[in-house]
Amino acid sequence: MVSKITRLLQKEFTNLHQAAFLLATSALLSQFLGLWRDRLLASGFGASHQLDIYYTAFRLPDLIYVSVASFVSITVHIPLIINKMETGGKPAVEKFLNSVLTVFLIGMVSVSALLFIFMPWLSKITAPGFSSVDQQTLVTLSRILLLSPLLLGLSNLLGGATQAFRKFAAYAFSPIFYNLGIIFGIFFFYPLLGLPGLVWGVILGAVLHLSIQLPVLSQLGLRLRLSRLINWPEMRKVMLISLPRTITLSANQLSLLVLVALASFLPKGSISVFNFSLNLQSVPLSIIGVSYSVAAFPVLAKFFVAGQHKEFAGEIIAAIRHIIFWSAPVVVLFIVLRAQIVRVILGSGRFDWSATRLTAACLAIFSVSVIAQSLILVLVRAYYAAGETKTPLIINSLSSLGTIILALILWQLFKVWPAFHLILEQILRLKDLPGTIILVLPLAFSIGAIINVFVLWWAFERRFAIGIWRNLEVVSLQSLVASLFGGFVAYNLLNVFSLYYKLDTFWSIFEQGFLAGILGLIAWISVLILLKSEELAELGRSLSARVWKVVPIVPEREEL
Repeated sequence: MVSKITRLLQKEFTNLHQAAFLLATSALLSQFLGLWRDRLLASGFGASHQLDIYYTAFRLPDLIYVSVASFVSITVHIPLIINKMETGGKPAVEKFLNSVLTVFLIGMVSVSALLFIFMPWLSKITAPGFSSVDQQTLVTLSRILLLSPLLLGLSNLLGGATQAFRKFAAYAFSPIFYNLGIIFGIFFFYPLLGLPGLVWGVILGAVLHLSIQLPVLSQLGLRLRLSRLINWPEMRKVMLISLPRTITLSANQLSLLVLVALASFLPKGSISVFNFSLNLQSVPLSIIGVSYSVAAFPVLAKFFVAGQHKEFAGEIIAAIRHIIFWSAPVVVLFIVLRAQIVRVILGSGRFDWSATRLTAACLAIFSVSVIAQSLILVLVRAYYAAGETKTPLIINSLSSLGTIILALILWQLFKVWPAFHLILEQILRLKDLPGTIILVLPLAFSIGAIINVFVLWWAFERRFAIGIWRNLEVVSLQSLVASLFGGFVAYNLLNVFSLYYKLDTFWSIFEQGFLAGILGLIAWISVLILLKSEELAELGRSLSARVWKVVPIVPEREEL
């Protein structure tokens, strides 16, 4: 097994789908640990005001991470490092990395110091609905978390170097150690330090995320240190390349910041419910959307640079086809099995039934936009591969602004138009449950993502005219029919199993949801076989190949 893993980490891409499967596999353990982390938090705190403060404390450090730390983005640096290696060897790479390291540290330390000083005023913006005592706690946690963008930014810089030299293992394992650090903080730091102990666990995770790569860097013979001789023209070039990505990610974080600020006015635990459901919907997004978009990016860039526009279009269509193929049944099953998913993953300790119902409803609303979010990732990277950054920057920024405006409109509609919230509560079975106004936030998020992908798709077709939809009609229809049938089977089986399972224990809820989900997937596959799905046939061919002979490029974190 060790020799197979070693060979895996030394091979190149040979197939988009195999690479995506490997990315998904490497992400599974990290996602599992992330879910365990959330279960521990839900069990220990419930949907509580303490967790509201904890999650809100991430908002400003997250914004700093995706803005300042984007300067050391892996996506930006790997091509530059490879070019340096080809033209000047390791001395040129080392000089480049030292310049980047120096500029990054100057920028990050300066911005972090300013935020540290002004955090008491900024906390009133990020959580205007908190009391003065809660804002003081928020200031303390946010100040500690300012260390995290620095550490993870440095880790991204090292990750770019190690992956450019085809040393993938360390960065692949780093997200796992990040979550282990947070879990350690829950078990050991919190009992000693209280709520600050949780964020010190995050800092420990960031330290581990960075530290695991240091031996690999030493093995490569690269010595990173501060540099007095900075190549400023080259650094300006790096900044200009990273700026569009920085603004795009920052816009997304700003929209989340505003949504959380609105949630601070809601009943205690609302921010926790919002974040728990957001984290749960991120699991299929990471495994499917991120995997295919990252798998496709280097291949897209290669085809476009070589002028192979037909192959460029084919690769985009292939990625989109398989995202729709995999995401459609996941979306349907997440909506049908939402209560079982939330209860199994989070439903223990202090996480009560009311919190479960609200989180499940928010998860269902978030899940509606999972396909849209995944396609946005592919289309944005396709633009980047073609060397165009302005269009996705403008569209995503306007979309984030639209999401904020939509959230404010829905907020008011919920308050002044009883029929609106009655319809929402009826659809999601939340009648007579307090705090349902939280639903408008994931609703605004999902509508914003769906509008975003349609505008991005339209702009992409105008620019490249590759006829995406003409190549997707069949797979979209097949996926929709098969997924809806699978969801119908799962939904009815839940009702049948409820007659035999007493839904008051972990295992009974797990077995009910698991059996309904598996049989729903079998129904999905059966319909696809009847419809002679080409995607299903490609899946079989990919699984029959020797996937141990390929290696994925590991994506970087896009939030703390």
